[in-house]
Amino acid sequence: MIVEKLYIMAVFLAFIVSTLAQTANAQEFYKGQTIQIVVGFAAGGGFDAYSRAIARHMGRHIPGNPNIIVVNTAGAGSVIAANQLYKAKPNGLTIGNFVGYSALNQVLGMPGIEFDARRFRWIGVPISQDGACALTSASGITSLPKWQASKTPVKLGASAVGNVDYNTAKILKGVIGLPVQVISGYKGTSEVRLAAEGGEIAGSCWQWQAIKATWKSALDSDKVGITLQFGPKPHPDLPNVPLAQSLAKTDEARILLKTAIENPNLITIAYAVAPGTQDDRVQILRKAFMETVKDPAFLEEAKKSNLEINPVRGEETEKIVDAFFSLDPKLLEKLRSIVLK
Repeated sequence: MIVEKLYIMAVFLAFIVSTLAQTANAQEFYKGQTIQIVVGFAAGGGFDAYSRAIARHMGRHIPGNPNIIVVNTAGAGSVIAANQLYKAKPNGLTIGNFVGYSALNQVLGMPGIEFDARRFRWIGVPISQDGACALTSASGITSLPKWQASKTPVKLGASAVGNVDYNTAKILKGVIGLPVQVISGYKGTSEVRLAAEGGEIAGSCWQWQAIKATWKSALDSDKVGITLQFGPKPHPDLPNVPLAQSLAKTDEARILLKTAIENPNLITIAYAVAPGTQDDRVQILRKAFMETVKDPAFLEEAKKSNLEINPVRGEETEKIVDAFFSLDPKLLEKLRSIVLK
């Protein structure tokens, strides 16, 4: 009996020593290293703004204080960046910043996806967001009634199939029945904004938090207005803007709006590392991420840049991603018929 107890104690002590050694190695690993945050969109957009702010502060919260740089790899609504991360070395030195609800796009069978979102090691999300449609005053669509009464389809800019701007526009047409023509192919919201300002399109629909951060001057001068928002209740900034849910005429329409737009917005600006990354490095990055988004210096910069912060932990992000894979098959088929046709 004593021998058995001694054996168990020895195994336990060996486990503790091994764990402490791994932790020490992970703590030492980042010293003198450079971490890349690979943003899946062009510079100047909402994703880029969050990543550059995070890059300026997160290194302080990682043992060894590594340098952090931002690299933009735009294309296919950030799918190119996600595909690259999936094949990257699992060393914890490359952090991907791409559309978190790409997991839903994977389930829907969107073309071009070469990853399994369930295998990414999710680090976190800086802001759970609310969707909104921003249209220029020059387009003449300055309110929801004017949009509903439009004799011609309203041109909405989008990056690619599967991105929030594209999916939202398709759902507005297919579920709500608003007159919409999707103009896709832009590399990010910065290009969408330029196209709208140039009269090429009327505007677009993506996250309100990113819109107000990157299109502030146009909003302040009333050159751009918000005509519709997505969420269970109005955002405090938009108390008088109609909710898309109010236009849903059936339970199915309401569920589709919630499943395809509202819930995915919770993890839009997601951060992850490659599958297979060591647990100790994942935990270091998750801890550093959450410390960064609570850091007073970071929050001060975010406030000056008009970036809202309402973080989602890496563990919770993982649960939200996993939930996309258990959606009702009939609902998924309906979404496919709307978004992919």
